[in-house]
Amino acid sequence: MQRDIDRAHYERLADKYDDNWAYSPEFIQWMTENLRRRLHLVPGSSRVLDVGSGTGLYALGLAKQASVVVCADLSAAMLEQLPADGRLIPLHAGAEELADGRVQLPHDGYDAILMKEVIHHVAHPPQVLAGLSLLLRPGGRILVAMLPSEIDYPLFGAALDLFRERQPAPEDIAAALDSAGLRTELTYDEFPLVFTLDRYTRMVRNRYMSLLASFDDTEIDAGISEIRRTHPGPQVRFPDRFAFVLGVKA
Repeated sequence: MQRDIDRAHYERLADKYDDNWAYSPEFIQWMTENLRRRLHLVPGSSRVLDVGSGTGLYALGLAKQASVVVCADLSAAMLEQLPADGRLIPLHAGAEELADGRVQLPHDGYDAILMKEVIHHVAHPPQVLAGLSLLLRPGGRILVAMLPSEIDYPLFGAALDLFRERQPAPEDIAAALDSAGLRTELTYDEFPLVFTLDRYTRMVRNRYMSLLASFDDTEIDAGISEIRRTHPGPQVRFPDRFAFVLGVKA
C-alpha cells in the first residue's frame, strides 16, 4: 500500500530530513514568508493546523505569527524532531484521519490549515479537502503548497516519469477547494537553487523526495550515474517552482 511505503520512507528519513530540505536559511525564509503571507496570520491569535508538518521546518516560523500550531503527521519519528517550543503541539495523525473526524483535535476550529507538499500522498484529494475545510473558522484559509505538474529538477529520467504519473495538477486541487465551497486562488512562485553535484547526488541517494523510495539501491545508483552524465559540471542549478492553492472560507 502506497501510504505504508510513504510512512516507512519518512520514518527512515526523519533524522536526515532537515539536512536534505534546509537548502539554505534564505530558502527557508523565502518559503516561510510565502506561507505566512497567503495564510494572513494574525500575530498572537491565529490557530494553525499544519497537516504533514514533518519535523516542523516551517511550523516554527508560522508560530512566530500565530498563537499555536498543531503539527499533524503520520510519522512519529518526524514529530520527535519538532523544536522544543510551547506553541507547537504534536499530533500523530494523517490528512485522512483529520478530514474524517477520526482524531480528536485540541481546538474547535482553525484560522489556517497548511498542507505543504502533502497532497500527492492523499488518495482522494477532493474528499479530504472538503473534510478539512469543515475545520476552518469563518474567514479561515487552507493553503496547499505543492510542486507543479512539471518540474526542472536534475533527476534521472525514470524518477521524472514517475513524478509526472503521480503528481496531481494544481488546477484540479483548486477545483476541489472550489467544490468544497471555498473562494480559491492559484498562484506560483519560484526560488533559484544551487547545489554542488556531490551534495545533490547525496540527497538523491538519501531519497530526499518520497517518490525516490520507489527505486531500489541498484536503480538509485544507476540514476545517480545518469545525473552525473547529464550534469557534468561541479554544480547543478534549477528553479524550485511551487504552486500555492488557496481556499478561503466565507
